Amino acid sequence: MNVTEYTSLINKPDAINDIQCISLEKIVQEFPYFQSARALYLKGLYNQNSFKYNYALKITAAHTTDRSILFDFITSSSFTAIQKGLYEKKIAELLEITVVESEIITPEESRLEPRINTIEESILISIKNASPTSESEIVEVAVSILDSKTELEIPETAQEQTIEIDEIVIEAKKTEEIFPKKLDIGKPLEFSKSEKHSFQEWLQLSKFQPIVREEITPIQEHTSESDLDKQKKSELIDTFIEKNPKIPPVKRDVVPTNVIFEPSKPDNSYLMTETLARVYLEQKKYQKAIQAYEILILKYPEKSSFFADHILDIKNLQQNNT
Repeated sequence: MNVTEYTSLINKPDAINDIQCISLEKIVQEFPYFQSARALYLKGLYNQNSFKYNYALKITAAHTTDRSILFDFITSSSFTAIQKGLYEKKIAELLEITVVESEIITPEESRLEPRINTIEESILISIKNASPTSESEIVEVAVSILDSKTELEIPETAQEQTIEIDEIVIEAKKTEEIFPKKLDIGKPLEFSKSEKHSFQEWLQLSKFQPIVREEITPIQEHTSESDLDKQKKSELIDTFIEKNPKIPPVKRDVVPTNVIFEPSKPDNSYLMTETLARVYLEQKKYQKAIQAYEILILKYPEKSSFFADHILDIKNLQQNNT
């Protein structure tokens, strides 16, 4: 990618195609703190509805000093708008293709004749062409052919069993793929301007805790200074006790009130959104996702059946993953 192509993408980020997105990914890997390249790469992934977008958003946030600017960028109308002209042109080009001839190809049923019949025929022909033998010998040969036929048919049943097992495995894989498609797992998360809490929950960047080092206290050579400090402290305590009144004792009958967080309360439900529920689902926090959709049922009763279906799908997905 040259400079002119890069500047044209900055002016028209909606026109990023697949090849340009791959080249932007290489630029970002080589220059991780190149902010404009990261912004264009995010936009390209969003336009493609790529599963890489959600993870790339975390990486971009880790390389960004001010994440509020990143949040304003991904929630802006210029970012969320996808250029429809390109898609309309592609559809128009497909419709303009003139079909000269059309041919309907019906697949013919392939009938596999068993190899045993050809072997049997060749043996019988060789018997007829050979010297005249008794009928009992011919019967014995036919019986031996039938025995060999049954022996050869045994592995076919084993093959049928393996085919049935493969079909069961394929069906299980299909059921595992159905639930992520229903729940839109892997699709780009769309945040609105009022969903800063959901954005922070998705990032969950690791916070570095300061290293606690043991301070080595120097050994006091003069004991007289320590004695003076102790005397000063004792004098201060004595003056505090004399001047200040006594602290009344705590009543034992009073039970301390514990603050209990109830997500079903309307005071706490204002933070809950569909995007936050999807964030929990993408993070594989299935219990939190179920709890989020339960809150959304109370918050939006008109969509209760939709959220209830999502809860059932999450529970099925949770059972398949365990």
